[in-house]
Formats: sequence, C-alpha cells, structure tokens
Amino acid sequence: MVRIVCGHHNWIAVAYAQFLVCYRMKESSGWQQVFCSPRLDWLIERVALNAKVLGGSLGEQDKMVAVASCSEIILWALPAEGNGSEIGVFHLGVPVEALFFVGSQLIATSHTGKIGVWNAVTKHWQIQDVVPISSYDAAGTFLLLGCHNGSIYYVDVQKFPLRMKDNDLLVTELYRDPSEDAVTALSVYLTPKTSDSGNWIEIAYGTSSGTVRVIVQHPETVGSGPQLFQTFTVHRSPVTTVMLSEKHLISVCADNNHVRTWTVTRFRGMISTQPGSTPLASFKILSLEDIDGHAGCSAGTNIGPFGERDDQQVFIQKVVPDASQVFVRLSSTGKRICEVRSVDSTAITSFTVHECEGSSRIGSRPRRYLFTGHANGSLQMWDLTTAMEMLGKPPVGGLSEEELLQQLEQCDLALTRTPDMSPAGSIAHPGSPRASSTRYGGGAPAGRATPGQGRTRVHVTPRWRRAGGVPRRSGQCRAIAGYPRGRETLGSA
Repeated sequence: MVRIVCGHHNWIAVAYAQFLVCYRMKESSGWQQVFCSPRLDWLIERVALNAKVLGGSLGEQDKMVAVASCSEIILWALPAEGNGSEIGVFHLGVPVEALFFVGSQLIATSHTGKIGVWNAVTKHWQIQDVVPISSYDAAGTFLLLGCHNGSIYYVDVQKFPLRMKDNDLLVTELYRDPSEDAVTALSVYLTPKTSDSGNWIEIAYGTSSGTVRVIVQHPETVGSGPQLFQTFTVHRSPVTTVMLSEKHLISVCADNNHVRTWTVTRFRGMISTQPGSTPLASFKILSLEDIDGHAGCSAGTNIGPFGERDDQQVFIQKVVPDASQVFVRLSSTGKRICEVRSVDSTAITSFTVHECEGSSRIGSRPRRYLFTGHANGSLQMWDLTTAMEMLGKPPVGGLSEEELLQQLEQCDLALTRTPDMSPAGSIAHPGSPRASSTRYGGGAPAGRATPGQGRTRVHVTPRWRRAGGVPRRSGQCRAIAGYPRGRETLGSA
C-alpha cells in the first residue's frame, strides 16, 4: 500500500509501509526508478524530498530525501546515477509532526515546541526548544512558526544564526496576534517587489478562534515589524489551512473542511485596499477518514490547496476512506474540474498534485499531474493540465446530493466531536497523527496546521466488510482527457 507521495521538480518519492522508492523523469526515457531504500524497522510517517537547490554548491548531495517515524529521522543523498547513500540518522526526542526542506536545510518540527535543523554546509544536527508550535510555513530562506501563544517567529535557516551566549539557534519574534489566539495556520507570499535591498512580505494566518488576518511587511518599515492589513471573522471553528496567492485568499476551518475564499486586489504586484479583498465563495470539501486511518497514516491524504501561487490552485477531495475515485475542485470557487477513477478499481490511499518541468524544446511548458497511490501498491499518474485547459466549457459544480449519497451508502458512519477521546483498541500505532485536513511537509510550501483542534473523527465500516463478502465495484474506470484507460503504473509493492 502506498502511504505517501511527494514531488519536487522532476522527482517523486513514494513511501510504502517500510521502504521508500524515488523516481526521476528524463526527457528521453520518461520515469525511471533511481533509488530504493533498505527495509526499515518502523512504519514511515513523514517524507521530505529535495531534488534541486537553486545556487547550491553541495555537489552530489544537492538531491536528498528523508523519512521519519516517531522521533527518528533518516536522511539519504540521491546521486543522479547509482545508488543513494545514507547521510545520517537523527533524533528529535519527541514525535516528528512535520518534515520538510528549506533550501538545502532539513527541518523537523513538533507541536511540543521543538525544532530540529540539519545544516547542509556544516553537516550539523541541532535541536532548538521554542514555544509550542501550531503551524509553520517557509518563504525563500525563512522559516516561520505560528505558536500557541499567538506569536509568529522566524528563523533565517540559510544564514543559520547562533546566539553567542549559548550557541542556540536565533529565533526572532515577528508579530503577535492582537487577541493572542494560537496561530493555527500560516501562509507567506513574497511579492515581485522582494529584492536584496528589502522585502515586501505578505503573511496570512488563521487562529484557534476562527479569525483570519493579513499582515504586511514594507521595506521601509523593517524596524517596526509587519503591520495589520485586514481581518476576517467568518469561521466559528479553528482555522486549519490558509493560503495567500496572487489572486485569492483561501481559508479552511475544522468544521468538515469549510472553505471561505476572497479575491485579492493588487497594484503593481502588491496587495491593495482599493477596492480591497471581496468575498468570493463558501463551500465544504467533505473528507471522512477512518479513525484508524490507512495503517495509521493520514499524511498522504491532505486536501490541499495544491499548485503554484501565481496559478489556479486545486483541492483534492476523497469522500470516504476506501474510495477508488477523487474529485479535483478549484480552490477559489469549489467548482469541479474533473473526477478521477482508479483504472483498476483499487482504493486510493494517498495523492498529491505536482508540476513537472517541461522538455527543452522551444515553447514547452511545465505540466501539472495528479499522482494517486493505491492499496495494491501501484502509482497512477493523471494529466491535470489538460483537464484545467477544458475549464472554458460550461462549469460543473461540486458533488450533487445523489453523488454524495452514492459515496456514503457503502459505509456506516459514527461521528464524534470529542478531540480527546480514548484511542480505539484497534489502533495499531497510537502515536500516529489522525487529522485528515491538515498538511505537513512535502511538495510546494503552504500554510499548515498542527492537528488537534476541533477535528471530526469518523469510524467507517464498509458494508461489504460487515457482511463478510467482497467489495462491490462497478468495474468502470475513467481517466481524464489526454490519457488512455490503461495508464501504465510506475511501481508496485
């Protein structure tokens, strides 16, 4: 079973239960397997991939992949040819809840208030205690941390500043929420005005009370810190995801992934108050996950939004755990772009959206793909660029009532709103995270939230399991435009 899929440039990493496989796309030969890890003694819960460092000088170690489980992290170097080599094994001391790269530096965080940083230049692993962390985001060489005390802190991981008195990593407070609510989601947008002489940084963040705020940092006001720009009080549950892009502000709360969106007005690339941000849409991305998750891992089923910040972004909606289809929806309006069904009717256990670089031919552009991992260990690849180019046709809305009931009729649902309920006896890995609407690590940077606020937990028992029979499959499989029905899979377990 594929647990996690993540991508970076023309590379993807596919995590199974106890081993990892990396693929690389070459213009001449397509996708090729370039790395397979040894079998590990524990289940993989987090994956981070770094396939290209702009301006890097690390030689053969400019491509790296890392996996984590509980408090242990393993980091490998990925040479272009030949087998990968292990760089090291590191320990955070507490469960790793987010694992990602900022440039060539590997970062691991925990909600308990610990961050671990592996410096690619000095080859040094350093652990730093900070305020309990509830969200994070990265922009350029800066790591921003949203914390439980209502403050936003930042670290320049490229310069890796250390305090002289105790040699600790220098963590600086950037802003404090006026209500001192926990910062549960973060998104940083670097405008075209950003340069070496100064930064015009825009930060959107959500809080535990459901408030969404936008703050801006002007080059001429660096000494005084960011200024509060806008406040939105539209959610009644903690904000789990926020995304500030070139044209839209998107926020998702813990109330069954309720999404609110606004249009963003810009003048010469910078956010403007004339006429200001205006409400655009309100919808839900219903996504029910079994309380046990897929083998105790939910990191591979984050709904998004996915995509570059200067382009249209999408949500991926999988309604029930054993579903063999997902719905691709615009993050700005919730309108459906397409639906994707597994070509072999196997359950989809993980997914991600990734943009791969185009070929070297003149006029070639990057293409966006949806990668879906399946219960039988296969990986299927779908062309989203073609689907999005067909958006000019009459729009299709979200799921109709009939489609939603068709998805739910296979399951018995038991909902509970108690976030601190006792773990079920069937949970194989009680330390594993079970939040399905938050995102950690992998892929393009986006606002993420630490699980734990206002989640809906669902115990799902498919009817065919209760009856002791076999699953009912329609046998129909449909790929999106541009791909045949029998799309070749990349690998199997």
